[in-house]
Amino acid sequence: MLAMTDAAAEAISALTSQDGQQAAGLRFAVREENESGAQLALSIAPAPEDGDQVLGTDSGARVFLEPQAATFLDDKVLDVQQDEQGQLNFAVMQQEG
Repeated sequence: MLAMTDAAAEAISALTSQDGQQAAGLRFAVREENESGAQLALSIAPAPEDGDQVLGTDSGARVFLEPQAATFLDDKVLDVQQDEQGQLNFAVMQQEG
């Protein structure tokens, strides 16, 4: 199952609380899949779609995984990193151990 760092959970909570919807979350869907992996589409969704896997944290961050994305992200960790311009970017990394 996709794991989430505390930093990623905070970033998701901040993003989804901006539009004032309690049930909103960050949704992952597979845009296209090829030999080197999958290209993921990220969006803020007001609620999960039918068939989505829903992950939640104690802090209220919610992630919706479209079935194909859930399979692809099963052994990954979602983190957030800051670039040189100070922008936050989500990063998906392999789980350790």
